[in-house]
Amino acid sequence: MAGNSFGDAFRITTWGESHGPAIGVVIDGCPAGIPLRKEDIQNELNRRSPGQSSITTSRKEPDKVEILAGLFDGFTTGQPISLLIKNQDVDSSKYEKIKNLFRPGHADFTYLAKYGIRDYRGGGRSSARETTARVASGAVAKKILQKNKIAIIGHTVQIGLIKAEKFSQKEIEKNFVRCADKKAAQKMVNEIHQAKKTGDSLGGIVEVIAKKVPPGLGEPVFDKLDADIAKAMMSLGSVKGIEIGSGFSVSSMKGSEANDELIIKSKRISTKTNHAGGIVGGISNGSDIIARLAIKPTASIAQEQRTVNRKGRPEKIKVEGRHDPCICPRIVPIAESMLALVLADHLLKQKIASLK
Repeated sequence: MAGNSFGDAFRITTWGESHGPAIGVVIDGCPAGIPLRKEDIQNELNRRSPGQSSITTSRKEPDKVEILAGLFDGFTTGQPISLLIKNQDVDSSKYEKIKNLFRPGHADFTYLAKYGIRDYRGGGRSSARETTARVASGAVAKKILQKNKIAIIGHTVQIGLIKAEKFSQKEIEKNFVRCADKKAAQKMVNEIHQAKKTGDSLGGIVEVIAKKVPPGLGEPVFDKLDADIAKAMMSLGSVKGIEIGSGFSVSSMKGSEANDELIIKSKRISTKTNHAGGIVGGISNGSDIIARLAIKPTASIAQEQRTVNRKGRPEKIKVEGRHDPCICPRIVPIAESMLALVLADHLLKQKIASLK
C-alpha cells in the first residue's frame, strides 16, 4: 500500500532519495530471452540526466547504471532485474537554510502531514530525481515493445505561450527543448532563458505517441488502457493534466465529428480519424496512441515567495540550489518510459487473456 510499485504483469518498484547514496528499481515479470545491454538503459538515462544544457539544472550526475541481477549473456533470465544508479553530485547545503520552511508548490508540507517526518534534502523521495529509476525500467519495457514492433515518440509541443506549428521527428533530439519544430524550438529556448534571468520558471505541454500498437490491449471497466496511462502520467510530480486523442476539444464537437469512422486500410480494420487517440472502450484499436501532458512550471524558483514554517508562522523564502527553469525537455524521456511501462504491462496481460 506504500505506492512505490507500478504495474501488474510487468511490475516495477523504485527506491531511493534525491540526496541519498543511490536510487534504483527492481523489475519483476520481465520475460526471459529479451536481448538487453547496459547501453540500452544508459542511452535512455543520458536523455533524462541533469546538466544537459544551459536550460537545465547544473547538477552533474553521470547516472551510470549497474545491472545487479536478472541478466545473463546479454539476455533477460525471467528473474527480477535489479538496477542501481549512484548519486554522485549531491549538495544539501542550500537546503539546510530552509529545512524548517515549506516551499510553495512542493510536497514539503504534504509529506510531513502524511508521515510526520520528511527528508528536506532536495525533496527526498518526492524529488524528480526518483524518475531516473522509471527511465531505467522504461528502457527495459521499450525492449519488450521493440520485439513487438511498437515504437514510442515523445516531444515538446508547447513551452509557456510558444507552440510548435510543425512536426519533424528528426528535429526532436537536435535541440535543447526536444521540439519537433526547429523555429519554435529556438523561441522556446529564448523564453526559458528569459524566465531564468528573472528567477522564474515555465511550464508547457509534452506529447507522447505510441505507434503500431496492436488492437486489443487494455482491460475492461477499471483497468482500461487509457485509465492506466492517465495514472502513469499523473504519478509524475510535474504533470497536472492529461488528455488522450482530441481530449478536451471533443467537448465542443458533435458526435458526427468526434466519432472515428471505421475503414479498411491495408486489409485491416482502421479509422479514418483518430479523435479517440487509439483507445476505445479502454482497449487499443490499432491507431496511434496519443497522450498530451500539461506540465506545471518548476516550483523551485529564485524569486522571494511567502510561506510558513513548521510552527505555522508566516515567513519569506528564496529557494537556492540547482533547478530546471523548465522541466519539459527532461520530461519527454520520462513520459516515454511511463507509456512504455503501461504498454509492456498490458501486452503481457493480453497474452494471458487470449491464447490465440
